[in-house]
Amino acid sequence: MLIVMKFGGTSVGSAERIAQAAELAVKSAKEGHKVVVVTSAMSGVTNKLIAAAENAVAGEYHKTVSDELYEPHRQAVHQLMPNEAARRREALDSLRQKFERFETLCKGLTMVRELTPRTLDAISGMGEMLCAPILAGAIAERGVTSRPIEATELIVTDDQFGQAEPLTAETRQQTREKLLPLLEAGEIPVVTGFIAATKEGVQTTLGRGGSDYTASILGAALDADEVWIWTDVNGVMTANPNEVPEARTMREISYSEASELAYYGAKVLHYKTILPAFKQKIPVLILNSFQPTDTGTRVSVTGHPSSRGVKAVTSIRNVSLIAISGKGMQGIPGIAAKTFDTVAAERANILMISQASSENNLCFVVNSSEAARVMKALRVSLELDLLQNHIEDIVVDDSIAVVAAVGDRMQGAPGIAGKVFGALGTANVNVIAISQGSSERNISFIVGETQAAEAVRAIHRAFELDKPSQ
Repeated sequence: MLIVMKFGGTSVGSAERIAQAAELAVKSAKEGHKVVVVTSAMSGVTNKLIAAAENAVAGEYHKTVSDELYEPHRQAVHQLMPNEAARRREALDSLRQKFERFETLCKGLTMVRELTPRTLDAISGMGEMLCAPILAGAIAERGVTSRPIEATELIVTDDQFGQAEPLTAETRQQTREKLLPLLEAGEIPVVTGFIAATKEGVQTTLGRGGSDYTASILGAALDADEVWIWTDVNGVMTANPNEVPEARTMREISYSEASELAYYGAKVLHYKTILPAFKQKIPVLILNSFQPTDTGTRVSVTGHPSSRGVKAVTSIRNVSLIAISGKGMQGIPGIAAKTFDTVAAERANILMISQASSENNLCFVVNSSEAARVMKALRVSLELDLLQNHIEDIVVDDSIAVVAAVGDRMQGAPGIAGKVFGALGTANVNVIAISQGSSERNISFIVGETQAAEAVRAIHRAFELDKPSQ
């Protein structure tokens, strides 16, 4: 079997965790599988890199930041590669080169005082480059040949820095040319997650959490048998256990359920992960590197539909509701088109849309970090409509959350929505807006942020999601 294994930040967060990741990869290789490893940065490193870049723009970069980041990586090299001096020297040389580049970029930022998306991608993706040689060395210490591979050599993307999209044909060709000979030779390549490159070779990133996406992209390019996402929980749960203590792990879910849950806030998977695997019908396993004997969650074509209809419930925080309203909107064509064209031009992601049938109100949800920029752009693009009183007001509400109930068997099942909103009514949760897609696999709605946890608990109780699926 050809397996792509991705290890998240907590799974490579220390020398001990990197050793465990190496053991898991080697174990599968010695069982006869071909293994490609995708690694995240060590836990917390990406945030520190970004903070250092932002501080440099403000003229506050100090070399101590680089030293603080260097030390845990240096210690990991010495702990994990005690037997082979040449291998240890090579890993340390790689670290020094990366930190020299990091310092050069930060010093440049202190002079130009501008952090472009392109430069941010060059800096924020360094954590994976630092970790890959260490994990590869740890694997080699265990008797299986391994080498670090930067994903800039494999994954070709457009130039949308910060949220690049892969070019499938080019990525497939480069990935197969580079990795298949190594796999045939019995090696375990360790690929940097999160990063990629344009056709011109300029480094890009796939968005925060994009290492999952990397694994799925590579799995599809290699026609892998399975993609394994090693994280710090036992799979995808029926709800956030911090909000619902009785939440349980779902042992099998469908691609569509996983996609909906990831999009609506389930943090176990990056929301783009499912698509490449889905196109190739490659199962994705969510596993716990801290409890590797647990079977985790398997994401497959059919999943395991629940007779209850709703299979899981999740929520998104740090989002804002933008509402455009006015009696003059009724029958005036083009307002919705201008609205969404403007949001697209700002490269903001719309998480949910709701519109009254009277056309007097249109509202949608974006990430709070994008709300101010979107509001400013909307006031410019809809200025004439405001002057003509077609639109009375454009307002933003930052004190909201989106809650979503998800399940394949919701489709065509009567009474699901009634049960959802009945549970919310019993719990005295006020619903601000509602949206349901034509797929019927998802009912999402907006509540006040302070009521989101209670909304999740109410739905979880109503559908008895703490009990095994029937």
